[in-house]
Amino acid sequence: MRWVKEFKEFISRGNMVDLAVGVIIGGAFTGIVKSLTTNLINPLVGFFTGQGDSLTSLKWVAYKHLVFKYGAFLNDLVNFFITALVVFFLIKILTKLVVKEKEKPAAPSPELVVLQDIKKLLADQQNQNN
Repeated sequence: MRWVKEFKEFISRGNMVDLAVGVIIGGAFTGIVKSLTTNLINPLVGFFTGQGDSLTSLKWVAYKHLVFKYGAFLNDLVNFFITALVVFFLIKILTKLVVKEKEKPAAPSPELVVLQDIKKLLADQQNQNN
């Protein structure tokens, strides 16, 4: 039963929890991007191309059964770029938040405060003696 304890420790690590949350949110986000492409972008492209309401309907028939479905590729390309753009902006925002946290000046250590007080007292004593 030692492996159960090790597994609990492994799962409860911060990185594993973050990874699990990322995978779940990523799965949900994929659905949102596909919906955006299918329901909003594809009809606009279809309107301007006159080829229907979907990018996936775009194809080129080269010879009888030789069909190049470039619309499906374009659809996946749009999904990829939307996802990449959102991930880019999320990372940019998170990076700014982390940098702001690091930029905050650290409080001086107690030892440093005591040493500064001693230095000040010694300087005051020396000024009184002069």
